[in-house]
This record gives sequence, C-alpha cells and structure tokens, in this order.
Amino acid sequence: METKKFDELLLKTAFCCMASDGDIDKREVAIIQSICEALPSFENIDLKDEMNRYVSEINLDSKQFITDYFTALEQADLTEQNELVLIDVAIQVIKADDVIEYSEIKFFKNIRYRLAVSDEKIIEHFSSTVEEIDQFLGEDIITESFLDEIAKQYFDTVNLTKFDFILKQ
Repeated sequence: METKKFDELLLKTAFCCMASDGDIDKREVAIIQSICEALPSFENIDLKDEMNRYVSEINLDSKQFITDYFTALEQADLTEQNELVLIDVAIQVIKADDVIEYSEIKFFKNIRYRLAVSDEKIIEHFSSTVEEIDQFLGEDIITESFLDEIAKQYFDTVNLTKFDFILKQ
C-alpha cells in the first residue's frame, strides 16, 4: 500500500481506537503524537488539523465515521507488515489510558476481523510486548452477519459524545 494512504489509515485507526470508548484521554493523544513523531512519513502531516478534522467528522455522525473507517480498512491493500503495524498502534492507543474497556476490545475485534494476518503471526510478533494479547484475540465464530452484529453491538453499547478539539494551542 502507498505510504501516504497507509499513514492516513494508521492515523484514523489510532483516532478511532482512542474514541472507541467514548472518551478521549490525554494519554491516548500523547501516544498518537509520539507514534507520529517517530514515523518520518508523518512529518508533512499537520497532526492537530487532522485530529481536529476527525473530531468534527465523528461529532457530526459517529456511526457513519466508524462505518467509513471499517470500509476503508476492508478495501485497503495491506501487507502483513502493514497489518501488524496497524494492530500494534491500535493496541498501544487502547492501552494508553491504563484502562481497557469492553467497548475497546469489541472495536479492536472489528478491526482484527478485517485483516488477513493470522493470530499465530500476531502472537509471535507481540508475545514479548503485549501481555494482554489474548483478550484482543479471543475466539469468536466469524461470519459476515457476526461482524455486522458485533459492529451493531459496539454502536449500541458505546455513546460517542461530542468531543472537544485536540491539541489546542
């Protein structure tokens, strides 16, 4: 996948994971900033503007924003390495506030089931860094209707309130 498109998907993944529990914590924002600072491809992206654009869009229609994200994820032509990076970022953001909510795990599972990388590869890749990987990879029976159901359950269980803009100056 083209680097710019992957970076956009990566940032949107991080943002969606941050917002998935209905709360934007400063520690989650900080981890996203540090991830972006560590990647040279983000140096031309105005993180404040992008994040605030996402806030405006999710505040306008959170269900559509998340649905559009899932669609973009499904249509992305990701390498296995891209998928592992995306999973790593998602988990880092979810864990950033030191509280892993059920809604965040459900959201992660929605991401996970849209990726081709095997659980074995994920476990192998993260075994030394992610102690809670099992809760993110817990088995479910996967069908298209199941994905629709867990997406619906996610939307039914989380109330994405209106967020304040991020990184105000």
